[in-house]
Amino acid sequence: MIVLIDTTIWSLALRRRPQSLNDQERLLVEEWARLVRSGEAVLIGPIRQEILSGIRNENSFTAIQQSLGDFRYLEIVPSDYDRAAQFFNLCRARGISGTAVDLLICAVAHRSDVPIFTTDADFQHYAPHVKIRLHEADQL
Repeated sequence: MIVLIDTTIWSLALRRRPQSLNDQERLLVEEWARLVRSGEAVLIGPIRQEILSGIRNENSFTAIQQSLGDFRYLEIVPSDYDRAAQFFNLCRARGISGTAVDLLICAVAHRSDVPIFTTDADFQHYAPHVKIRLHEADQL
C-alpha cells in the first residue's frame, strides 16, 4: 500500500517542535514516520513545492530538498488537470469551494487509487463527491 501525504502532515512532522504537539498531532506524526520508514509515503510535485516554500534557512531548505528526492513520486499526467477541473466544477456546483492544488491532489489520488493522508478538513468535504479515500492514522 502507498499513501499520498499532503502538506499539512509534512508541516506537522517537519515544522513543529515535538513538545508542542497535542496527542492527536503526535499520533499523526507517528503515522507519518511509519509511512516514511516503510516506504509507503508518496508525493506529487505540488506538495513538494508547498513543503519547500517558506523555509527561510538555506541549509534547512537544502537538507529537506535532498531528503524529498528519496521519495517515490506519483506522476501527474495531462488528464489529471482535466479531472481536477471536473472535480472543482462538481464541488462548486454542490456548494463546496476547493483550491486548484487540492483538487489536483484528489485527481492524482483518484487515478492512482491511493488514499490521501491530510489534516485539511476540506478533503472530508471533497471525498463524498470525488470518490477519494482518506488515510487515517489509526489504520495501522
